[in-house]
Amino acid sequence: MLTFNEKLAIIEAFPELERKNVSLGRVNFQITESISDKKNIVYHLHPNGNGFVYAGNLEGHNTDDKGMVNIRDFSEDELKQLIKDSIRSLTPIDPSSTEAAIIGDQEEERWVDNENNQLIVINENDAWNIYFGLNLDESFDTYGEAESFLKEEGFRKL
Repeated sequence: MLTFNEKLAIIEAFPELERKNVSLGRVNFQITESISDKKNIVYHLHPNGNGFVYAGNLEGHNTDDKGMVNIRDFSEDELKQLIKDSIRSLTPIDPSSTEAAIIGDQEEERWVDNENNQLIVINENDAWNIYFGLNLDESFDTYGEAESFLKEEGFRKL
């Protein structure tokens, strides 16, 4: 198990996060540019090493009713990845980015692999299209087909 100071060093390495000291020596870390009312990425990191990270928008994590994951027994790599995914899930897309040209006003899903490659899934004209940047990578008739393809390729939903 990582110590409080080790977890603190990992979390403080994310410049997007702002530290907020709370009672009993606990620390929260917030993202100010959140796309939702959720701002706490790290919640109640305690000097005993216990704490929580928000994963309410992520699949594959055992969350509580507030969308938080207990990080008491996380390794350094697990903690870094969870925080990175959590930040990405709550960060708005830069409207000036090239992705905005594809997404427009449509609802999109983001999928990522272990090398941090991101794909965007959009329902367009009765097809489920998968984009890598500006490039159309694949197109499927149903969401289930697109989801199966992404999982087979080693991607997970953010």
